[in-house]
Amino acid sequence: MSVYLLNESPFMPDPSHADAEGLVAVGGDLSPERLVNAYKTGIFPWYEEGSEILWWCPDPRLVLFPEELKVSKSMRRLLNKKAFEVTYNKNFKEVIAQCKVVSRNDQDGTWITDEMERAYLKLHQIGIAQSAEVWKENELVGGIYGIKLGSVFFGESMYTKVSNASKFGFIQLIKKLSKEGVKLIDCQVKTDHLVSLGARELSRATFLDLLKKVF
Repeated sequence: MSVYLLNESPFMPDPSHADAEGLVAVGGDLSPERLVNAYKTGIFPWYEEGSEILWWCPDPRLVLFPEELKVSKSMRRLLNKKAFEVTYNKNFKEVIAQCKVVSRNDQDGTWITDEMERAYLKLHQIGIAQSAEVWKENELVGGIYGIKLGSVFFGESMYTKVSNASKFGFIQLIKKLSKEGVKLIDCQVKTDHLVSLGARELSRATFLDLLKKVF
C-alpha cells in the first residue's frame, strides 16, 4: 500500500490505499478546504504535537446509525429527570479546550494539538464544526464536538467532568442530528463506551461506499 506525501494542494488521495494501520497520507496542512475534502473522503487527521500531520482511514470503522442508538434504563431516568442541560454551539471554544486537557481512562495524553485546535475553531466559525455542551447548575461539565457535512456527522472528541455527562450529551446530540436529517455518525475507532450506545464496526470498504452515496 502507498502512503501519500501531501503538498500545498488540498487534494486528498483515495483512502482505500491506506496501509495496514490505516495511514493514508503525511503532511499538508489543516486548511478548511483540505479538512472538508478529507472528511468527505473518509479521512481524518490524528497526530502528536511536533510531528508531521498524519491522515487516517482505519479498517474497520466504528459508526452509529441514529436509529440504532441504545439508551439504557438508567440513562432514560436521567433524561426524564433532565439531570443535565444540553446546549448546542454555545461554547465550542471551551469544549475543544477541555477535550484537549481532560484525562481519559483509555488514553495516554492528548492528540488535539494547538494547530488542530485553531483549525477546528476556524471550521466552527464557518458552521462546519459543531459542539454540544452539557451543563449542571450553570457549570460546563461535559461536551462533544465534531464535523457536520450533509447527512453525516463526524464525531471528533468528547469529555466529561462528572459521571454520565458526556453520555447524556451524546444521546441528546444524536436525537437532534437525527431530526436534522443526519443518517450516519462516524465514531472513527472502537471504544466500549460508544459500543454501549449502539455503535458498531463496518469494514472500511463499506464505510467508504456509504460516504460515496452521500457526497
